[in-house]
Amino acid sequence: MCLWCGRSLIADRFTFASAPAGPTRRQFMAYATSVVAGVAVMKAGGPAHAAAEGAEVIFRNGTIIPMTAGPHAVEAIAIGGGKILAAGSAEQAAALEGSATRIVDLQGRTLLPGLIDPHHHAVLSALFDRFLLNIGYTGNANRNDALAALKAAVANTPAGAWVLGGFYDNVLQGGDLSMADLDAVSTDRPVFVLYVNGHVGAANSRAFDLAKITQDVGEIPGGGHFGRGGDGKLNGLIYEQPALLRFLDLAIPAITPTLIGKALADYAKVAAAGGNTTLHEPGTIQPAWVDGIAELSNTLPVRLSASFSTAAAEASKAYASLGPASKARRIPNSRMSLYGMKFWADGSNQAESAAQTEPYLNSSSQGHANYTVSQMADLCRTAKDAGWPILIHCQGDAAVGDAIDAIEQAFGANPPTGLNRIEHATMARQDQIARMKQLGIEPSFIPDFVYLYGAAYRDQIFGPERAEFMVPAGAAAQAGVPFTLHSDSPATGLPVNPLRHVQTAVTRRCSTDNSVVGAGVAVTLDQAMRAITINAARQIGLEDAIGSLEPGKEADLTILEGDPYKTDPEKLMAIRISETWVAGEKAFG
Repeated sequence: MCLWCGRSLIADRFTFASAPAGPTRRQFMAYATSVVAGVAVMKAGGPAHAAAEGAEVIFRNGTIIPMTAGPHAVEAIAIGGGKILAAGSAEQAAALEGSATRIVDLQGRTLLPGLIDPHHHAVLSALFDRFLLNIGYTGNANRNDALAALKAAVANTPAGAWVLGGFYDNVLQGGDLSMADLDAVSTDRPVFVLYVNGHVGAANSRAFDLAKITQDVGEIPGGGHFGRGGDGKLNGLIYEQPALLRFLDLAIPAITPTLIGKALADYAKVAAAGGNTTLHEPGTIQPAWVDGIAELSNTLPVRLSASFSTAAAEASKAYASLGPASKARRIPNSRMSLYGMKFWADGSNQAESAAQTEPYLNSSSQGHANYTVSQMADLCRTAKDAGWPILIHCQGDAAVGDAIDAIEQAFGANPPTGLNRIEHATMARQDQIARMKQLGIEPSFIPDFVYLYGAAYRDQIFGPERAEFMVPAGAAAQAGVPFTLHSDSPATGLPVNPLRHVQTAVTRRCSTDNSVVGAGVAVTLDQAMRAITINAARQIGLEDAIGSLEPGKEADLTILEGDPYKTDPEKLMAIRISETWVAGEKAFG
């Protein structure tokens, strides 16, 4: 997702200082405090109370995989006070057993460190579920079905109110939506659709009129621009955040504290049911509402982590004092932490707007960079000066190269200010991965791009040769560059399932035609499992707290009905999530 940085949908509609319609910081904190005090149901397992002596809970009689550098499995794990007390032999755990210790018989199930999604827009996902009609491919096979769903929604939309659609997939549903298409949906109601990639939208003529976008509009600073047809006139397509926000500022109602609290609570349950115990939200969290979200985090079944947008640099400094930049800044008395700052270098490969060094297949276009290298270096220095490492959204190989140049200019190699990241790195080249290694930069990949779009990248967007190196996690592994896997939810519209990421990274299987795309950059199962556990913990500055089962770390656990290491790689995503635990409390199951 690239839309939601700085002055974003949420920043505009859910702010504590500038938007009169939004909640004040005091209002949100009051709401959050009431939730912490009164909404016990959000703690699915209830609080874990210290046993009179010894461990509170001991897990045994299953496969326990600590994801450490040591032995592959241990016999038992003991937890207490929200921490791991022991992970080793049955005898070691038994020595901690007291009169109040509860024994959990795994009955052959597999226990892992809690699964971590290092790039997951939880707040956005929660709000999209509330505001946008899902016209995506999961329920609408093609563009005609999507348009029919929008038209059906008009009957339930008051005159003059906005009709808002989301999750539309131009690749899988048969092409772009036009102004004419959406005028056929309605002419008296403004209609806006946000594509699933988060970089593109489409609107009807009524919406363009309300947004005051006229035929002479030019590019908007920060990469915003509008599509035009062969006649040179606006065709209804809207690209990148600055342009999209001209519509969303009008279309999205004010977000109240109650709404965001309930939406996030509901969505967190979905994430926990998918096996996640920690979600990192990059670039979407505003400094002014961190305290309120931190309070809410104590009621949620997942741990929250976030990075700010570089647009929030000055306000972010208040949180930089919580600890060194090389580690996550943990918000006291909460399950929330902060790590870095983020900006977006380019757009989407699926929209052919990401910045490439070579043109797209059957096109003269090389996409569109949002910034020059010099501007990107300045943004990196902004983050560094504010006391944070940098995360840069890069889809095209030209954007990856520019981002690496910018990081080198601003931070140098292996800086003490923390691990710098390239987000997505979808079309990163071999030479760029080598440069990442030299500079200590780590990539985070979206396997769902292979799962959903592998065939399209090969046949429609890049051609076979370039598609074979898409999402090059295996190349990173071979080069000795640690990497992670993430969902970028809600950017693909797929259900939450970290094991789908693992399966796809290992098999490179595309779901649309069952072909294998990029077998040469596949990873091993263990590499993929580390990418959603210990590597993911490091990439959000929490390696000393989560990501592996070691004494002293947080008791965040995911229990599976099957052992990934003994499962057919083509069936990994079908393994059922049995339970998740966060800080020693059962969160799901």
